[in-house]
Order: sequence, then structure tokens, then C-alpha cells
Amino acid sequence: MRLLPLFFLFLSLPLSASESPNVLILLTDDQGTLDVNCYGANDLNTPHMDSLAETGVRFTQAYAHTVCCPSRAALLTGRHPNRGGVQSWLQGDRNGSDAHLANMDPSEVTIAEILKEAGYETALFGKWHLGAKRGHGPLDQGFDTHFGHLSGFIDNYTHYFLHGQGYHDLYRDNEEIFRRNEYFPTLMVDEAIAYVEAERNAPFFMLVAFNLPHYPEQPLQELKQAYPNLEMPRQSYARVVETVDQQIGRILRSLEETDQRENTIIIFSSDNGHSEENNNGISVGYHNSGYPIGHYYLANGGGGYTGKWIGRKGTFLEGGVRVPMIVSYPKAMPQGAVRHQAISIMDWTPTLIELIGLSEPANRMDGYSLLPIISDENAPSKHAAFHFDWRDDWAARQGDWKLISKRNRQSGEQTLSLHNLADEQPEARDYAKEHPAIVSHLQALHDAWASDVKSIAASSR
Repeated sequence: MRLLPLFFLFLSLPLSASESPNVLILLTDDQGTLDVNCYGANDLNTPHMDSLAETGVRFTQAYAHTVCCPSRAALLTGRHPNRGGVQSWLQGDRNGSDAHLANMDPSEVTIAEILKEAGYETALFGKWHLGAKRGHGPLDQGFDTHFGHLSGFIDNYTHYFLHGQGYHDLYRDNEEIFRRNEYFPTLMVDEAIAYVEAERNAPFFMLVAFNLPHYPEQPLQELKQAYPNLEMPRQSYARVVETVDQQIGRILRSLEETDQRENTIIIFSSDNGHSEENNNGISVGYHNSGYPIGHYYLANGGGGYTGKWIGRKGTFLEGGVRVPMIVSYPKAMPQGAVRHQAISIMDWTPTLIELIGLSEPANRMDGYSLLPIISDENAPSKHAAFHFDWRDDWAARQGDWKLISKRNRQSGEQTLSLHNLADEQPEARDYAKEHPAIVSHLQALHDAWASDVKSIAASSR
């Protein structure tokens, strides 16, 4: 607690652009609820992720979303993704093979746009996944620089999206580039390190959005035989988690070597829970990547660790939406602290706005600044409820109760299930028939929320 007076002093001082801290967001892809050593995954080697917790604040009840697109929209805008039309899969192929899909509405204001307006240099290295159509990419939403892919995942060596017939997806800014057989995680981190080490007269905002441990589970060469004592699929998954950790370590060393670590706010998070996706691999001939029929690229049916929680990516159970989340800024925040309050990935945009002393955008935000919680372990969460909405399904949580709605896409039939997070085996039991009043209350809560966020999203377009 010795740091708290310094923390409040720091917040009370106006900052010029040259004094403002750098901001680095490290966003991993499909990293499960507890899949960091410091969260209890003792079979993983994650020293660099752990170092962020040792020098910062670790959150144990942090929520993102159930899949990639809405989590990224929520992180960058501080708003429910539905407000920007992010409620289903978004276009990934700039060349148009999936042009029927939506893109995030360009009226959304991202933290990159806010910081750029405040004099920051801005960059994204890695995965975008908020729309590939021209006019909807990273450079159209506040980033000066982008190196990476626009879609959901790519093979790390061919740089092709592998579902369906596949398409190439590697860009530098708005130019498609070809670097076949070069390992993508190393490529993107090389770019990020060069950015950190470049001379500049302004602070930077850098989002490093990894495409791992998302499948294809292709680790660094030196980790291909690692974890021999683990069973599959945990073995394969552990290798790509450690791959990400090593790449994070490279970035942290670069910050240290350039004397920028002390003045850099680092936020670490996953975008959703672990994947259990599985099939027979590529199923079409003459695949655009050059891979043959049967080439396997999925998640081996799982591998993530959720502890007492159940669920996975694509569900609204805790294992699908609860993620590891850490902030490290030793200059002005507690170190080695743990916070158990419920928070959202939407909270980072308003937190950065308050911490750096910026004006809020015109768009209404749904997240809240985390500075009160960071400074006081007893400060209450400002979230009265949590809402998740994806395609035809949704969930609403208030207190320990969570109502999940799933709709059969063929029949249109809705199924409601009611779960309790305080049970000895959380969410394993369905209480819907026993507590119809709680079901009705949470249904009404969701209906009011949906009317708000969806009507605003529609009117903004």
C-alpha cells in the first residue's frame, strides 16, 4: 500500500504529450481462463506473463467475450460490441470472398483514435478481426501503422486463412505482402520491437494482438518437443502458450533495454476462453494455401485449463468468457496485487482515458475506469450486471446468477438455462425450473439491455 499516495499524486498532475506514458496492450488469442502459471496452471512455463503480475495488478474475475470479434470491439471502444454492429462474424477477406459479412461500424471511436488525437503514435501488430473491407481496417480506426492479418486466424507459415477454400491474409498497412515460410509470431514481434526501438518525439500506443494459442497450434521450433510429460491435447496447447510467453518476453526486454519500461502502461488479456474446435482438417481439393485434403489445423479438441469453472470458447459459461487479465505500471500502480472484483475488457478504454487525463469521446461508453479498484482492494465493481450477446444466443449475469439463452437455428426454438456461480460445482446445474422468478427477472434485464444497445447501433448507421 506504500505506493498509493504516489498513485493519487500522479493522477492529480496534468500531463503534457511528451510526459504521457506509453501504452502497450498484449492481447492473446483463445488463452483459457486460468492458463497462466500465476493463475494456477502449474504445468505451464509462463515467466514473462507472470512477471507482469509480479509488477502489477492481477484480476481474478475479468470478462472478455465468448469469441474474438466482440472482445476486440469491446476492448478498443469501451462499449458493448453490439453498438457497432459486431454481433456475428465479420468480413476477413479484403479481396471479397466473404464480402457478404459485416464490418464494425466506422462511427465507433477506438482508443487508438482517442490517443492519436492526443498526440500519440499508434500501431497494431498482429490480428485485427473487426472487418477487412476497405474503409474498415486498422488505419481507418486510429492506427498509423499495421502489420499483420485482418481476419480471424492464419496459418503461421503460409499466412492463409484455412477454413473453406482459404485466402491469403498478411498486410503491411493497406498493402498485401507475401512472406511465405516465415513464422508469423516472430515476424510480428520483430516489427513490434523495431517500433519500440524507433526514435520518436511522442508517446506510443501499441496493440500487440497475437494469433496464438489459437489454432493452428504451431509453436516455436525449439518448443516442438516440449512438455513430453503432458498428455494431448494439453501438450500441444502448452507449447503454443509458452511460445506466446517467449514472444512477450522479447517485447519486455526491448522496453527495458530502451529505458521505456518504467513509463509504459502494460495491459495483458486474452480475448476469450480456450478452444475445443475439432474436425478432419482441410476438406476441399486445390486449397488456396497449397495444403492437401486432410491437413489438420484445429485445436485437437481442447487443452485449456479452467479449474473449477466449466465452459470453453463459444459458450457463455465462465470458461468461455472469464479470462486472465493483468495491468502493470510500476511507476504509479501497486505491484504484486490481486483484485477479485468483477471487471470487463470494456473497462480499459475508460481507464486509460482517466489515467492519461483525456477527454471522453462523444460515443457513450459502457465500461468504467478501473482506477478506484486498482487503488483500493475493497472498492466495489461498478458493473451491476454483465451481458453477452452473440448471433442468436445471449447471457445475462447479475450477482451469482446467470441466465443463458440458446436458439436452435433450424427450428427457432429458444432454450433458457439458469446457473449459479456460487455452487461447489459452478454452473453445472440448471435451476431454470426451480427459480422461474429469477429467470423472468434476468430475461427482463436482458430485454432492456438489448433494446438499448441494438437501437443505438441501428440508429448510428
